[in-house]
Amino acid sequence: MFDFLDLERYDLLGAFWVTVQLTFWSAVGSLIWGTILAAMRVAPAPVLRGFATGYVNIVRNTPLTVIIVACSIGLYQTLGVTLSGGPKPEDINFRLAILGFIAYTSAFVCEALRSGVNTVPLGQAEAARALGLNFGQVLGLVVLPQSFRAVVGPLASVLIALTKNTTVAAAIGVHEAAWLMKAMIENEADALFLVFAVFAFGFVALTLPTGLLLGLVSKRVGVSR
Repeated sequence: MFDFLDLERYDLLGAFWVTVQLTFWSAVGSLIWGTILAAMRVAPAPVLRGFATGYVNIVRNTPLTVIIVACSIGLYQTLGVTLSGGPKPEDINFRLAILGFIAYTSAFVCEALRSGVNTVPLGQAEAARALGLNFGQVLGLVVLPQSFRAVVGPLASVLIALTKNTTVAAAIGVHEAAWLMKAMIENEADALFLVFAVFAFGFVALTLPTGLLLGLVSKRVGVSR
């Protein structure tokens, strides 16, 4: 099947490993920042609600490519921001790509969590406040734990979308799967469909098990209403 495609010339596993790293660190950062944004969306302070609402609406309607390129050109090339670490441009762009993915994906995490917050009966929050808990305690001890259980499925969809979105990092020179695919297309013009098939299979191998696993988790921890 691969007679017309010399795969030994290319580091496929290395490219997909970069994709996995981009996905993992971006997912962790997005979950943290998205949770903070969700807390701000339901906070009693109008300033916090206004900031979170504006952030989510602006970022969700901004193309991801624009955000990623802005992180590279605006932060690194213009302002000299490297986020520490190694001085190599590819390492710097890797970190800046993660920052861009976090900024973008956290808006979708926020909205997923906010929908989960709406599934928690209002009476539970009122009962917690009647016991003397403040807003942070009510949110952290009563509301968010139930919200996370309710939105495992939607968060799985966000994670799968993030995995596929990592291909945008190739626009700033991050050596992940899409960057390698571009190089292979240029060098293996007589095997284009085979190149596409190889990378399609690679992304299916990354996203399908994730979706199945988180789907099972969603059924197991879901809260019946």
